[in-house]
Amino acid sequence: MIVELFIPCFVDQLYPDTAFNTVKVLEKAGCVVNYNPAQTCCGQPAFNAGFWDDAKAVGSKFLNDFPEDSVIVSPSASCTGMVRNYYNDLFTNTTSHNKCRNIQSNIYELSDFLVNILQVDYFGAELEGRAVYHDSCAGLRECKIKEEPRKLLSKVLGLELVDLKDGETCCGFGGTFAVKFDAISTAMAQQKVYNAIDAKADYIISTDASCLLHMQGYINKNNLPIKTIHIADVLAHGWGNV
Repeated sequence: MIVELFIPCFVDQLYPDTAFNTVKVLEKAGCVVNYNPAQTCCGQPAFNAGFWDDAKAVGSKFLNDFPEDSVIVSPSASCTGMVRNYYNDLFTNTTSHNKCRNIQSNIYELSDFLVNILQVDYFGAELEGRAVYHDSCAGLRECKIKEEPRKLLSKVLGLELVDLKDGETCCGFGGTFAVKFDAISTAMAQQKVYNAIDAKADYIISTDASCLLHMQGYINKNNLPIKTIHIADVLAHGWGNV
């Protein structure tokens, strides 16, 4: 299968290795991966901040950057959820209406695509340690992803996946929420991280780099013995014996 790769801003600027690992995982699953270097943002930051005209301009570029009849895969439930759900507010009954609907029906978050479309859940990955999975708000509520990441992680050799208390609670990032309400945001990250530590986890794994960035910031500031890691990085880890 030929797929178009959409790399969100957070991944592009802060976690480029996650982008490369996404390509490795998709190729190992048998895909031919196309990447349009002219791609930019999906428009989510402007949309969430209330600047809908700006979000529409950025979203229009997104719609033009990707073929409407191609499968688009992204290592971000947040950006996938933006396109799937909130482009309705920007492009319904516009000249881009039909193109928007086609792209909305063809964009997938990585774990959703691997498990439900390709029906591949084993990559020969190895990662020693104990981990919890963080359900991002966008993954759980916007993309309806819950079992897919856990199915993939259950096949990682050496990884023990354990339950996270209040696992469906927000980590506190929420885009501009973390800036406007920093005290509340930090307290939410604290709760999430300490719940993971109480579970004796070595890793917090998620589908969203923004959640991981937020929690890792709290971890680094407080020198805590735990690490965040994107699911794409887990799936591409330890292939030496395969």
